[in-house]
Amino acid sequence: MPISDCAVRDPRIRRTRQLLHRALRTLLQSRSFDELSVQDIADEATVNRATFYDHYTDKFALFEAMVAGEFHQLLEERKVQFNGECASSAAPVVLATCDFLARCSHPAGANKDHNAFEALADAAIANAIRRVLMAGMNPRQRRGKIPVEIIASAASGALYGAVKEWLHLRRRPPAEEIVPALVELVGPMLAPLCGANKARG
Repeated sequence: MPISDCAVRDPRIRRTRQLLHRALRTLLQSRSFDELSVQDIADEATVNRATFYDHYTDKFALFEAMVAGEFHQLLEERKVQFNGECASSAAPVVLATCDFLARCSHPAGANKDHNAFEALADAAIANAIRRVLMAGMNPRQRRGKIPVEIIASAASGALYGAVKEWLHLRRRPPAEEIVPALVELVGPMLAPLCGANKARG
């Protein structure tokens, strides 16, 4: 589940959200995202429309939660966290992103509206990476006048964009080989904050 969903302790809420995630994933195997309505998703999940809106503002919010949830589940399975004291600790996050994108590069149901679907997935995964980076940063630290939120957004965008380009390479090297280069690429964005955090420790 995404961080916001993971924070939910009520088992009924968690169960309903899981039902909605599964329903959307199932529907996307036979229909495009644009063709789906909230009512379609609610019917598939065997909940009413009002219940859907108790949990998500629209189908876009559900989609982001579903994709982010699957990504965070992979991180949790691997026990991956970003340690804000060292930029190189982003390596497991980069590797997980490579593996996640390679596994999900052609989601079912995306062929009819590929561009729109891909843009939604891009935003969901980049936001999930941003949350992981933010979790390892000290929010009081800055790089000059730049808040950590902006640094995390820039680093996650760069990281995700680089991994996506790797995914489309004709002669794609194994993820394990490209990760050090990608960490080196994104590292300068994170290093000043990491150094400051280390100095404080």
